[in-house]
Amino acid sequence: MAVPLQDLRAQLATIRDDVVAAMLRVVDDQSFILGEPVGKLESAVAELSRTKFAIGCASGTDALLLALRALDIGRGDEVITTPFTFFATAGTIHNVGATPVFVDIDPETFNIDVDKVAAAITPRTRAIIPVDLFGQMAAIEQLVALGLPIIEDAAQSIGARRAIDGEWRMAGEVATIGTLSFFPTKNLGAYGDGGMMVTQDEKLAQRLLRLRTHGGTKTYYHDEVGYNSRLDTLQAAVLLAKLPHLADWSARRRAHAEYYTAALADCVTTPVVSPENESIFNQYTVRSPRRDALQAHLKARGIGTSIYYPLPLHLQPCFAYLGYKEGQLPEAERASREVLSLPIFPELTPVQQNEVIDAVRTFCV
Repeated sequence: MAVPLQDLRAQLATIRDDVVAAMLRVVDDQSFILGEPVGKLESAVAELSRTKFAIGCASGTDALLLALRALDIGRGDEVITTPFTFFATAGTIHNVGATPVFVDIDPETFNIDVDKVAAAITPRTRAIIPVDLFGQMAAIEQLVALGLPIIEDAAQSIGARRAIDGEWRMAGEVATIGTLSFFPTKNLGAYGDGGMMVTQDEKLAQRLLRLRTHGGTKTYYHDEVGYNSRLDTLQAAVLLAKLPHLADWSARRRAHAEYYTAALADCVTTPVVSPENESIFNQYTVRSPRRDALQAHLKARGIGTSIYYPLPLHLQPCFAYLGYKEGQLPEAERASREVLSLPIFPELTPVQQNEVIDAVRTFCV
């Protein structure tokens, strides 16, 4: 049996009527730019994230870019982040004129090693961007304690939470600005690009609102040079129709992860979730020193997989100017050689999951 890495059609089959109806309401209303669903989604995401403000934008990448601009980060500044993440995390730092400073990762959680961050701070450091990779939050409370603005890249972790001082705190809740992505394969995915920023700071929220609309809040009047980065009303309508299902979808992913781990722990290195975290498992990522052979074996069996990420950012050709050399960030480099993500979408059936498990175990024999 072939098992895809993702199956968005299976999800659509369960919500099609609601989503189509929501989209048709937008078409009938003809309010495609910043229509009513955008504000409703912003309110709902702010409530989910336990933040005072949420501001929609065109993509998760733009959410990072706008957050950096809102904090006045630019030429001559440094921003500390992880090398083991999607390119946008560091690409946006470069695109505002600042310098990415990479710190190695925790080999168990794949998130930034917070114990190494303090040593990377210089007088030019203006912010830290931790990434909640694969659906579990970084140790954000330890980063906040360092006294620098925190942009939490929560593109993969909407609805994830972490116990801090005995209280559950949501992804995006304690950061200076949290950024979200609604890329179609995320736990809450649009039917195209979309993103959002969340914050507790009213002044930052107002600036983010300006920056997403050419730097102004009044038509044809511009306080600064901003961007055209608005969340489409159609995408907001789709996301509003999906949002009531998010908690159940993430719970199913956790159940799939538990089942995988019980079946595969003696075969591959299974994901480690910090005791403080509740992950939403945007990805289920195992490690194997024979990763490439394992992926080829699974492909031959019709099992979809993906490598997130095959080359860490500090070794990407476009960042050669930063001067990093192979061996400087060994855990990120080792992870890039060993990681492999398996199917974990909510609609994955027991038969499909057992097919994946059997295929992996056959390789390990």
